[in-house]
Amino acid sequence: MVAHPTGKTSQRLCGIQTVLLSLGSAMPYKSLVLLALVSLLAACSSDAPKPTPPVQPAPTAAPTIKAPAELGPLPAYQRELSGSLLGVPAGAEVEMALLVIDDRGRPQKLLASAKQKGTNQALPFQLRFAAEAFPAGARVELRARASQSGQLILHLPAVQIVQATSQALGNLEMIKAP
Repeated sequence: MVAHPTGKTSQRLCGIQTVLLSLGSAMPYKSLVLLALVSLLAACSSDAPKPTPPVQPAPTAAPTIKAPAELGPLPAYQRELSGSLLGVPAGAEVEMALLVIDDRGRPQKLLASAKQKGTNQALPFQLRFAAEAFPAGARVELRARASQSGQLILHLPAVQIVQATSQALGNLEMIKAP
């Protein structure tokens, strides 16, 4: 019998040890190899599985619109809308979207989007989009909304974007949501 640190004894090795001892001098080399293999198996097996620490997911931050210096140079295939949103309170979550709109005023395709937090000051933005994705002759609008504690508090009246060119839109005033 083999004693374990937890006070348990292993009955399964007793029979194997008896066989090995009976082989003893008849085949010393083979019994030694067999004893080594049995010892290795016994060492690898355990009575209780070891607890594994729980895997915690990495915290994910909401994507933010980066400051001009952080975005780097504008690639040749992209265009950019820039400006500032006015009237956004601190801590409010602002979502911006560049959308293709149908004849009934419904969004049909998302060209670009971004999120950031309000700071109670003018909130600068840069929204990049692929020029080739901009549909010729379609109605394209920049829309934004701000929510606080999950409730819509402000929205940006739709700003029509006519051409797939980089544009500075200036200061855009957010108004109270109905």
